[in-house]
Parts: sequence; C-alpha cells; structure tokens
Amino acid sequence: MSEHHNPSRADVYARITAEIIAAIEKGVGGENAPWRAPWHHDGSAAFRPSNIVSGKHYRGVNVLALWAASEARGYATGQWGTYRQFAERGAQVRKGERASLVVFWKTSGADPSEDGASDDGERAEGKRRFFARGYSVFNVAQVDGYEPEAQVMLDETERHTRADAFIAALGVRIETGGDEAFYRPSTDTVHLPCFNRFRDAASFYGVAVHEIGHASGAKHRLDRDLTGRFGSRSYAAEEACVELAAGFVLADLGIAHHPRPDHAAYISSWLDALKDDPRAVFTAASKAQAIADWMHAWQSAQGKEPAI
Repeated sequence: MSEHHNPSRADVYARITAEIIAAIEKGVGGENAPWRAPWHHDGSAAFRPSNIVSGKHYRGVNVLALWAASEARGYATGQWGTYRQFAERGAQVRKGERASLVVFWKTSGADPSEDGASDDGERAEGKRRFFARGYSVFNVAQVDGYEPEAQVMLDETERHTRADAFIAALGVRIETGGDEAFYRPSTDTVHLPCFNRFRDAASFYGVAVHEIGHASGAKHRLDRDLTGRFGSRSYAAEEACVELAAGFVLADLGIAHHPRPDHAAYISSWLDALKDDPRAVFTAASKAQAIADWMHAWQSAQGKEPAI
C-alpha cells in the first residue's frame, strides 16, 4: 500500500473539492432535518484534526477535507497519520481501508510526513515556488494496534472564560442590544444581541466569532473585499470564509459550532462557485485560516496590532 498517491495538481484540486461538495450537499437539511455542513461540530477536542507524530493541527483546506471525510465515514476522533507513520509505531492500517487526501504545499526537499500540516494556497515567496502535493492519510479508526492519545478538554466554565478572554483580546469594538448580529464597516463595530437572547453560550460565541471574522476583513486588518451584496457570489464567498474561520476557531476553543439557519441561504451560490472552479474551496479555506491566524495572533499581542 503506497503512503502517497502523488496525483497531479489538477487532480488534487478536483478530488478534494468533490469530496467537500459531496459532504456539503449531504448536509443540506430538508424539511425535517436541520442544515449543517462539515465545519459544524460539537467542540470536542477529539475531533480537531491533528497528526499522530507531531500533534500539530492540520490547517486550511486540510481541516475541511478531513472533517468532510470524518462526516462521510463516521470517524469519531481527529487523529490522522500516513501509512508509514502508523507502521513505524507498530500499527497496521487495515486491508481495504480507504485513505483520505490532504495537501502539502512544499518546495523541493520538504518532507510532509514530518507533521502532515499544510499551508493553504499556491504562492511564491521571494524566488521560492511552493507547489501542491497530495498525500494519503488514515484515521486512527482505520488502524489496528494503535492506542490514540487521550484528548482532554477543559470544563465548560473554563472554556467559556477562555472564549471571553479570546474575544476581548481581538481589539474589535462590540456593541450589544437589538435583535440582529452584524458588522458595520462604516463604524468598524460588531453589533450583537444581548447574551440572554441566544439559545445557549455556544450560539453566542459562534455568532460573535463570525461577526468579528467579518471585521477582520477591514482595510486596516486583512483587507478583503466586503462590498458584496446578498445573493452575489462575492457575498457568498465572504460568508463561507467567515463561517469556516469560525469553525476553526471554535474547535480550537473547544466550543460547539452550531449551524445557523440564515447561513443556509448562501450555500447554493457557494456550491455553484465550487463546481465551476475547483480552486475556490482552497481559496476560501486559505482566507479562513488567515482569519483564524489573525485572531490567534492577537492573543499574545498585548493590545498592539499583531504582526502576521
């Protein structure tokens, strides 16, 4: 069994995009089923995709790809490794198990088996050119003879306290009151209903992180195009980026990311974009990872704009 497929770059885009589209389409609820997508989760630390060797979390489109694979195949934990990584630890991937594809952006000489983590977009830095390679990984549920490490979570009160501090450190002005949640670019303010208007704490944190995600796109922050109107592809793309980022960050904080019915409205438009351009989901995941990185960078910035 080969530890990596080494498919063409176009095949990498197409295969990962197809699996993510399938997971999203499966998750679109009907009359009696709520809408959900692969980036919605219960906040369990066990479900945050990480590599068995380094313990590092996967990033960007790889998070989304592995969440989609877990949703499709019913994996309950987020620990992954290559065939070789399991074999070197005396474990055996069971015969007939299907691998999941992840992407490693590399220069010549880089070894993706070191941690399985990924940067998230094709780019050039100086004279170095990064290019995509596809690698196969397996979930611990597909392996015999490997004992997963226990995933420990803080208790709920500690997680909520941590989330409050995380949001407070982001340096975005928040005004509470009213019935709607939104980011207003003209005043650079996030507006949220009062805490007691939400059905539970996770819903509050999900909405807060989502709206601050929009604020991250301001000119003086990450400088994304925030001019899209409801129903447009640019609007759908921004919503998708921010929802993915919220999924990443809430997973880091150990807080559930619940579906929001109002966000189902942009999925149809975004799915059309994904089907037209296999790179679109890579772009969205890259921007989502940039939002998450920006939020995490603030945590040690001590009140100053982080350099990221």
